Amino acid sequence: MNIESLDLNLFKVFEALYEEGSASRAALRLGITQSAASAALGRLRKIYGDPLFERTGRGLRPSRRAEELKPIVSEALDRCRQSLSLAQLDQAAFDGRSVVLGWSDDYEIALARKLINRVAQEYPGLRLIFRQIHSRIAAGMLMNRMVDLAVTSGSGHSAALSKELVGVNDYACVVDFVPTTPELTIDDYNTLQHILISSGGMVGIVDEALAELGLKRTVEAAATHFSAVPWLIKGSRSIVTLPSHAAHAMAEMFDLHLLRCPIELPEYSVELAWRADSLRDPAVAGVRNILRELLKVMCKP
Repeated sequence: MNIESLDLNLFKVFEALYEEGSASRAALRLGITQSAASAALGRLRKIYGDPLFERTGRGLRPSRRAEELKPIVSEALDRCRQSLSLAQLDQAAFDGRSVVLGWSDDYEIALARKLINRVAQEYPGLRLIFRQIHSRIAAGMLMNRMVDLAVTSGSGHSAALSKELVGVNDYACVVDFVPTTPELTIDDYNTLQHILISSGGMVGIVDEALAELGLKRTVEAAATHFSAVPWLIKGSRSIVTLPSHAAHAMAEMFDLHLLRCPIELPEYSVELAWRADSLRDPAVAGVRNILRELLKVMCKP
């Protein structure tokens, strides 16, 4: 296969099919017909001798070969996009561009709107894509170019990744009922029904801290996302302990009561990570700088 005889637009179709998971959505994204997207997929299958994508009830699922190709193809396309940005160092160069940010939804609740507003002001036309991640998968998603930036409490180590400790943060509690006293005692805290937010399992740092005191709380329900909290506690006498930046944002937005956590919980680091080569792209560099500034304001001094 000679690259001079290859239509390089096929790689754009491959990337769109992978990220959208649908030929119709990929066609809409690229401004082509669905039949053209399907025809391009047919040509790609012949080139690589692999189905690349398999139809499921919910769209297209990438094959193992497609998973291997995705970071290579996206890196090549990103280099082309970077070269165009260097050739057009004006704001119009960002029109239609996207930067993908991976973080958990506690950061999204606290900072997403502020980030959107700043990016719209400083880089008109640049789109933000938010993807849910956690610390255990952040490095892999960065390396596989599924995200451009990641906010975590630890993103792993790799020579190809750069990261910065932005600050530290702690925890707070929110409830929907009116507390009888401004400060919760440990006994009050432990007798309430608790909502646990965890990416997996039924034991969190609160349970570990209580165990050291010889205590055990009652968890009535567990969820994987912080965004569910207002609906899980509304109209109840339940309590949830969560990162303080999300607790403050939820209390303000949903008229909940913010309380200091009565037990000692360890502070956690807030890290911003990116691929070492990605800052050559002014779009990624610009979003990183804005995000770093917002995170520093959010974190404890």
